[in-house]
Amino acid sequence: MESLTVHRGLVAPLDRANVDTDAIIPKQFLKSIKRTGFGPNLFDEWRYLDHGEPGMDNSKRPLAPDFVLNQPRYKGASILVTRKNFGCGSSREHAPWALQDYGFRAIIAPSFADIFFNNCFKIGLLPIVLGESQVDRLFHEVAAFPGFELVVDLPAQTVASVDGATSFGFEIDAFRKYCLVNGLDEIGLTLRHADKIRAFEARRLAEQPWLDRVLTV
Repeated sequence: MESLTVHRGLVAPLDRANVDTDAIIPKQFLKSIKRTGFGPNLFDEWRYLDHGEPGMDNSKRPLAPDFVLNQPRYKGASILVTRKNFGCGSSREHAPWALQDYGFRAIIAPSFADIFFNNCFKIGLLPIVLGESQVDRLFHEVAAFPGFELVVDLPAQTVASVDGATSFGFEIDAFRKYCLVNGLDEIGLTLRHADKIRAFEARRLAEQPWLDRVLTV
């Protein structure tokens, strides 16, 4: 998992509340269990004018010109600002996968659905909870200043405009912060103890050699 410490990125505004996971990545794209390849179909039903299916050449599909991610000023955005209860609906892990594969590193909202919120941390995507008035301020600044960027400083737990004129603090669980800063997912956390695991396996095999015959049958 890629570590996250300080990230500066262009902000895209998604001014919708209660965005569910089927809107983030529609159900027909859930056949794959790889974590990559979902970015082109992020918000598929909003981004395109036709119905999307796996295997389609997205470069030839008609785009919805009014959808935020299709607007040139937000091309390359890596921070998404949105409204309350983002990621509600079914618990599909593909939703944060699609957001990350598109290029987002952080999502800012007044609230998130619990399962979506937890799934983000597992892949290194940072969900940031700010107050509604603070989110309103960010929407205003994104609209007022083309190319508006934010600096997310995870160690300091702050979100700030590049000039520092706007700055907000945010809360995050200490363990989750540690994992993000150090780029540790659940497998990475386990592998920190690889020497102890190997020593345990060797000791167990020496004490119970018959296990080797059972495991290799």
